[in-house]
Amino acid sequence: MTQTHPGQAASRNVLGETLQPCSTDPMTGFFRDGCCNTGPMDSGQHTVCAVMTAEFLAHSKYLGNDLSTPRPEFAFPGLKPGDRWCLCAARFLQAHEEGVAPRVALSATHERALDVVPEDILRHHALS
Repeated sequence: MTQTHPGQAASRNVLGETLQPCSTDPMTGFFRDGCCNTGPMDSGQHTVCAVMTAEFLAHSKYLGNDLSTPRPEFAFPGLKPGDRWCLCAARFLQAHEEGVAPRVALSATHERALDVVPEDILRHHALS
């Protein structure tokens, strides 16, 4: 079940349904609630539930966003291929444009991702 925050209605996914959890192991989401929820403080819109690949992780590290190295001081375990993670919508779109976009769990991708990423691109990368 997706979590909501005080005064917030249940979040919706890009399919128009209730947002499903992305990952609790590792715990993801801007609010670290396991879901790709977003809000006014989430300037990066961490709304795309993506399945990490070695190629994407290496590319992200190259661009200066190292998601694979553990950072215990931030309670961040580091990601490995196969982990699900809520990515910034713009970072996902950039990865698509550069040919390294990971697969996407549409049921766990927040509808606000559509503010940045066209639906056809999300569907192109959808898990089968």
